[in-house]
Amino acid sequence: MARHALKHMKEGSNIICTTWVVAYKGNEKLLDYTATKGAIVAFVRGLALELVNKGIRVNGVAPGPIWTPLSPASFDEEETAKYGSEVPMQRPGQPCEVAPAYVFLASNAFSSYITGQVIHPNGGVIVSS
Repeated sequence: MARHALKHMKEGSNIICTTWVVAYKGNEKLLDYTATKGAIVAFVRGLALELVNKGIRVNGVAPGPIWTPLSPASFDEEETAKYGSEVPMQRPGQPCEVAPAYVFLASNAFSSYITGQVIHPNGGVIVSS
């Protein structure tokens, strides 16, 4: 999809990909999903290097557990009750706590010197690359 979008992008444009905290810490129950999120991190880094000379930035956002309307539908009652408790802030984040990361990365006024990076609004989980 990025290849097709690039035909319409000009200097100053940017691409923001969504990955997840499991790309950095792993998850034994979601192995396939974790692998795809790790691949997105590698994609962000590689594509950023490919497009930097065209003036197009590529970054990512890797949230931790975020409460959405799908959360209760995705887990049983017990899992729903403890959703997000495993992060240092001991609660799931809200969409309004993640959205500013995307706005920041989309803004050339604030993030024009950032490419190939991933922001981690994840409730305090320490990650490393």
